[in-house]
Amino acid sequence: TREDPAASLDAYAHALLAGRGHDRWYDKSFTLIVFSNGKLGLSVEHSWADCPVSGHMWEFTLATECFQLGYSVDGHCKGHPEPSLPRPQRLHWDLPDKVHLSIALALRAAKTLSGDTDCHVFPFSHFGKSFIKRCHLSSDSFIQVALQLAHFRDRGHFCLTYESAMTRLFLEGRTETVRSCTREACHFVRAMEDREKTDSQCLSLFRLAVDKHQALLKAAMSGQGVDRHLFALHIVSQLLHLQAPFLDQVHSEQWQLATSQIPVQQTHLFDVHNYPDYVSSGGGFGPVDDHGYGVSYIFMGDDTVTFHISSKKSSTKTDSHRLGQHIEDALLDVASLFQEGQRLKRGCRGRGE
Repeated sequence: TREDPAASLDAYAHALLAGRGHDRWYDKSFTLIVFSNGKLGLSVEHSWADCPVSGHMWEFTLATECFQLGYSVDGHCKGHPEPSLPRPQRLHWDLPDKVHLSIALALRAAKTLSGDTDCHVFPFSHFGKSFIKRCHLSSDSFIQVALQLAHFRDRGHFCLTYESAMTRLFLEGRTETVRSCTREACHFVRAMEDREKTDSQCLSLFRLAVDKHQALLKAAMSGQGVDRHLFALHIVSQLLHLQAPFLDQVHSEQWQLATSQIPVQQTHLFDVHNYPDYVSSGGGFGPVDDHGYGVSYIFMGDDTVTFHISSKKSSTKTDSHRLGQHIEDALLDVASLFQEGQRLKRGCRGRGE
C-alpha cells in the first residue's frame, strides 16, 4: 500500500521468476523466496505439477498464515518457539578447481538470461468476471479473444497461440493445448480494425469467436485436443528412428503467444470485499519464444483481472509494457460493443494495421 504498484509488481515478478542468476534453485519442486521487507513469493519448477496444484497449495499457505496463525501486535508470529530444534547450518562445499570455471561460465549465462527477462504486471480494474457474466459469456474465452485483438495491434499480424487447458478429468491428466488463434477470432479482429464495420457486426463476430474458443476448450479438456497426441507420436518416431516430416514441422512451430489462466480455487478465503488487503496478484511465466510473449491472468473478485506479461528485452519486436497497454485498450473496446459497456469505450477501433 505504500509502494508504487506499477513499479513494485514488475520488480517482484522479475525477482521471483528470474532472480539474480545464482539464487534460484530450479532443480527443486519449488523455492520459497522471502524478501528483506517480509514479502514473499514462490518460484515453481513446472515438471512435477501444473499451475492449479501449486496455486492451490499457495492459496492454502497464505490463507492459513493470514486467517489462522496470525501475528501478535508487535508483528511477531504467534505461538511458542521449539527450543529442541537444531539450529540451521550453512553447507560448505569442497569443489575441485576445474569446477570453478564451469560455475563462472554458468553464472554468466544465468545472469544474461535473468537480465534479458522483461516482466510487467498490472491489475485491470475497469471490469471483471461479473460484467462478462452479465454478457452471458465465458470469462476465459472473453479474455482469450481480446488477447488476439491486443496482440494483432501490438505486432500487426496473427500468430500461433498456446493456451493451457487441464485434462484432470483423466487419471494422471496434465494439460492439453487450446489453439486460441482461430479463423473466427481473426475475422473478429479484422472487423474491429475496419472503420466500415459497425458495433453490431463486430459483436456478432465476437460471439462466434467466443463460441469457437469454448468448443476448443471443451474438446481439449475431454482428451480431444491434438497437440499432446502429436507430441506422443513425435516421441515415438524419434525412438523408432522413423522419418516423420509432418511431425517434425509441427514440433518446430514457434508459439509466439503463450497464455494461461491462473485459477482461484478457494474464493471464500480471498473475498476481495471482505479481505481487500489479501488480494493475490497471481503468478506468471517466461516467454517460450525469443520474439514472443508469455501472458497469464487471474480473476480476483468480480471486478479485477491481473495480467502478468513477459518477453525478452533483447527482442526488437516485443515490449511487455506496450502489450499491456494494448490489452487494456482491447478489453475496453470489446466491452464497449455491449450496451452495458458503452461507458468504457476507449476509441482505439478502426486504426488499421
